[in-house]
Amino acid sequence: MAQVLDAIQDRSRVFVPGGSAIPTAIIDAMAAERDRWTAIEFVADYLVEPASVFEHPNEPFSVTSLQPSRALASMVEAGAFRSAASALTTWRGLLAQGGSLTPDVAIIHVSPPGPEGRFSLGVNTVTPLDAMVSAGLVVAQINPHMPYTFGASEIERDEIDLLVDVDHRLVEFPAITPDDVTLAVGANVAGLVNDGAMLQLGLGALPDVVCAELANHRELGIHSGMISDGVIGLHASGALTGSRHPDFPDKIVTAMAGGTRPLHDFIHRNPEVLMVPATITHGAAAIGRLHNFTAINSAIEVALDGSINSERIGGRVISGPGGSPDYGDLAHATDGAQFIVALPSTAARGTVSRIVTELQGPPTVSGHLVDVVVTEHGAAEIGDLSGAARAEALRAIADPAFVASLA
Repeated sequence: MAQVLDAIQDRSRVFVPGGSAIPTAIIDAMAAERDRWTAIEFVADYLVEPASVFEHPNEPFSVTSLQPSRALASMVEAGAFRSAASALTTWRGLLAQGGSLTPDVAIIHVSPPGPEGRFSLGVNTVTPLDAMVSAGLVVAQINPHMPYTFGASEIERDEIDLLVDVDHRLVEFPAITPDDVTLAVGANVAGLVNDGAMLQLGLGALPDVVCAELANHRELGIHSGMISDGVIGLHASGALTGSRHPDFPDKIVTAMAGGTRPLHDFIHRNPEVLMVPATITHGAAAIGRLHNFTAINSAIEVALDGSINSERIGGRVISGPGGSPDYGDLAHATDGAQFIVALPSTAARGTVSRIVTELQGPPTVSGHLVDVVVTEHGAAEIGDLSGAARAEALRAIADPAFVASLA
């Protein structure tokens, strides 16, 4: 570890992958020996929980986030946070040589080498591959808890400058027990999914509920920036086969595994799981070839014109656009595809409507790209509607207590 810390120069920009791939051991070592540096800027994608370096904002650590989350709250409050939130397809350019976030150092988190001598990035190929190409120094922590996955996640030894062995559990996404409202929303979403659909699933409790509701479907596939624990049961049900994927038949195609240890065990050396770069999971050419592509995303609120906000509550930025704008554009441009937005009809224990007359800020996805909005009260198929008809369809799935205020 000392060699790694010695190699990180003062005032470096240090990339670390998010999700369950965050390299905790090296980050903890940097926090413990923070007096080595006067300033270190971390760049990360989605972080599940606060890192130890966040206990020392500006002394010397700051963070720039591609996908803000509540894990960054202390850094925001301390003024040690910068948002670079943008559509996921722009992240590659930001991290590239000459981009605004080109890293000096990329710290990655890999599995032990397989029989072929290659390491695996395991649970995250969204950003590490791009950061590795542009960084002057690539450091890898090798962890026996990191699953070995196949595809773009497999990397050669000569792509890494320094290695350090660690042994700690991976950060896990929280297991959320869905409430009755989420169960109802998930059931309504599943009713919109056709047999043979190719699914994109977002983040949170809802994707797992949708997966459970789809157990009686047939020949489903997944082509998604992320998979979660619900994929395990969907696969076991026989509904998820991937047989209709035109480029990767019989594969679950993803760039991130965002779940708990059972999901990590499920993907470990599983030949049916293929990790690919974001240029494929969010790529126009790849998605344009998919049959019946069905993108399912969440939102904080939906306006009566169909536009969605997935980033802000009042003046607080709690997330970023992520892949939603990309999938909205791609579904709109792909024959037979649909972009579904699913959310409970209220927030704050029923005191706030999530169907609103106007959004709290600029839209994450424009209304003309949204095909269906789903709440526990039903599904509003608004893709072919406009103006007053679109607004009326959305009022019909709002909580009844707020319908009058949405006139």
